Amino acid sequence: MVRKRFQPAKTGFEYLKSINYDKYLRKVGLGKEDHYFWKQIGKSLLYAYAIGGALWWYNETSPLGWWPTTIRPKEERELAHLYERIEYPYPGDEEAMEEFIASGKMMGTSIGPKGILEEDDGGAVNYQKELQNKKFEQEAQKMWLRMRNEVIQELQEKGYDVE
Repeated sequence: MVRKRFQPAKTGFEYLKSINYDKYLRKVGLGKEDHYFWKQIGKSLLYAYAIGGALWWYNETSPLGWWPTTIRPKEERELAHLYERIEYPYPGDEEAMEEFIASGKMMGTSIGPKGILEEDDGGAVNYQKELQNKKFEQEAQKMWLRMRNEVIQELQEKGYDVE
């Protein structure tokens, strides 16, 4: 039997070449037999992000507006122009600023035909108050009808002839 002597110490690249990495990678699910699985995962992530990015880009440039699948009430559609994205001109361009103001893009600064400033009539604040008033009126109407029906029912139970 041949006697083994001390083996020379492997350092640097020799040591790195001698390590069996596949043994360790297999333990954590990254072995050679798992390559197809991770390839499929990579593809699916790539496609998902590509579709998401395309939808995001379309949503920003869409002529349909912001997620038009939701049904909006008539009042909101009428006031949608107040919340649209406005492209402001470069501040140093006087001609473009005058056109911008004359076109009425800046609320409260559009100039009428006789040079009179047309002021905005409150916009969202008045709209919110109108909606609150409508809701209040509807609730009052419901309560009035309920109370009226209760009184009619009580009178009919007592024997009075009420419509």
